[in-house]
Amino acid sequence: MDRLLSMRVFQRVVDEGGFAAAARAMDMSPATVTRLFGDLELHLGSRLMNRTTRKLALTDAGEAYLLRVRGILNEIDDAEASVCASTQELQGTLHVLSSPTLATYFLAPWMAEWFKRYPKVMLDIAIDPFPHLRVDEFDVTFMIVEEGYDANVVARPLVTTDWIVCASPAYLQRAGTPQTPQDLTQHAYLKFPWQQGGGGSNRRLHLRPLSPMENKPAGGVRALGEMVEIDMPVVLQTVSIDVLLRAALDGAGITVLSELLLAPQLASGALVHVLPGWVFNRATVYAAVPTRKLMPARTRALLSFVAEAVPKMALSTHFHSGS
Repeated sequence: MDRLLSMRVFQRVVDEGGFAAAARAMDMSPATVTRLFGDLELHLGSRLMNRTTRKLALTDAGEAYLLRVRGILNEIDDAEASVCASTQELQGTLHVLSSPTLATYFLAPWMAEWFKRYPKVMLDIAIDPFPHLRVDEFDVTFMIVEEGYDANVVARPLVTTDWIVCASPAYLQRAGTPQTPQDLTQHAYLKFPWQQGGGGSNRRLHLRPLSPMENKPAGGVRALGEMVEIDMPVVLQTVSIDVLLRAALDGAGITVLSELLLAPQLASGALVHVLPGWVFNRATVYAAVPTRKLMPARTRALLSFVAEAVPKMALSTHFHSGS
């Protein structure tokens, strides 16, 4: 048995979500992929995946083995890339995880420049609305988390942004412009479920006041005051930021989105910043990596590239790049 090839097949079956898809991605026959996967399970003496006609699901042993396999294959690929260092070109695949919003509005605009610089490094970007739960499965995870986030991961802060209340001019003309947080009780709420699995019955919107401008520390940001709760009728709930943005632009109601995302719409007047003295929360975009000791050169290159790109964004906006 070619153990290394079998390990690559196992990882690709998981990443592609099936044997047929893995076979296409690896330019192999489905029968060969199935055989190599079976040989690996036989060699290990353990079932790695439960297979039914409808879905594939990793066993506990498969989950643990996948984490080790990813690290081993990354180190092998990095070693091969080091041998090719005379070409001054990195090679291989970077497995990246991101929330949908960050993938679309934070990463995608930089892709053309990345491929000019590293044409032989493929980015395989997986999407998950709650990426902080899967950091150890990927080379780099881009996630946005609220203030006070504490987890046992290696993470580099990239940019900090406030989440603000916004609506379209057409909606505000029809429903009125809120002057105080309490006015929001009469408005339609387009809601993102901030906790994974959060139910639609929670109608409360939490807002915190910004400190006066004159109290802003030099080079710093305005502090947040004590939280207040507003009970709003939820008319739409979804984990898709794109859906919320589209609905807000079309005048369906009031929503809460990141200033990082909203900058073009606010500048054009397509959306209006409602209650500018209040914010929902303050959050930071992080690039997180697994806790394994060795970091592939491709990963280091991506982290350096993003760290270089963020200050350029900060220069054209009022967002705050991380340290």
